[in-house]
Amino acid sequence: MALKILIADDEEKIRKLVRKYAEREGYEVIEAENGEEAYELAVKEDPDLVVLDVMMPKMDGFEAYQKIRKVKDIPCIFLTALNEEYNRIYGFDVGADDYVAKPFSTNELMKRIGVIFKRMNKGPQDDERIKIEGLVIDEDARTVTIDGTPETLSLKEYELLLYLVKNRGIAVTRETLLEKIWGYGYFKDDRTLDTHIKLLRKTLGPYAKYITTIRGVGYRFEKNA
Repeated sequence: MALKILIADDEEKIRKLVRKYAEREGYEVIEAENGEEAYELAVKEDPDLVVLDVMMPKMDGFEAYQKIRKVKDIPCIFLTALNEEYNRIYGFDVGADDYVAKPFSTNELMKRIGVIFKRMNKGPQDDERIKIEGLVIDEDARTVTIDGTPETLSLKEYELLLYLVKNRGIAVTRETLLEKIWGYGYFKDDRTLDTHIKLLRKTLGPYAKYITTIRGVGYRFEKNA
């Protein structure tokens, strides 16, 4: 059964963005637009984790979480534009597990959510193998297996595949890939990247289709694990 996250924020675009990334990670998502609704949904829907904006109408995030804690023991991450130390301290005083200041990276928020679930022994535990259908990447052994058959990749091909898979669903620019895989200040002809992508696709066989070209931008790995 999918882990359930309640995201409460009076800005719809923030709720929708968090929903998009959370569902990509396999979580079920419910939304609230104010603190009062967040409290009601937390009691009714029994989420595994709540993400609460501090500044919300009807009831702020701090008050909403204090009420939730009286009924259910649910971990919480606060979102806030208030970055003063006393606000962070107060958030932890009311029982928050983490605190993220706006504007925030949605990828970072997903990582923080994952850390909390792992600490609670919920969700995927530490396993250095990434499995996408019959494609298995073992980070400890630095190996790639396709439908049970070990494949030989060059160091750069392996690093390129691993980076794209770990950022799956995100359009990664050519510049970023050259910097991350070949190093900062790499100024050689970027056809090097195209060549490695071509070789990588050849090796991946039936899974090559998951590496898509974003014209004028770079590449994206489409398939979720």
